Amino acid sequence: MPEALRAPTREGVLAALSGVADPEWPVSIVDMGLVYEVGVAEGVVTLTLTFTATACPCMEMIQEDIRDCLLRLPGVRDVRIEVSWDPPWTKDRLTERARVALRRCGVTV
Repeated sequence: MPEALRAPTREGVLAALSGVADPEWPVSIVDMGLVYEVGVAEGVVTLTLTFTATACPCMEMIQEDIRDCLLRLPGVRDVRIEVSWDPPWTKDRLTERARVALRRCGVTV
């Protein structure tokens, strides 16, 4: 099947989002645990996303990066993002890859 006709998948969306970094740290938003839910239906990707703090200065930038990234995926025609603060983000959401990267930056996790 030609790539342009393939429907996007949850796994493909998560793989693409692994390339979107938190601008403050050298860690993807997936490894930071900022992505709570991913849905894909009829070319529309819906995300539930959180941030490390309600006053995060990078919220808009990260959402723009997400949209830019996902709209390049074959079959994605729209991206809808809902920001949720429930449950609140904690460092428990970090993947091991994120913990290693943050330790390299001198951050204790």
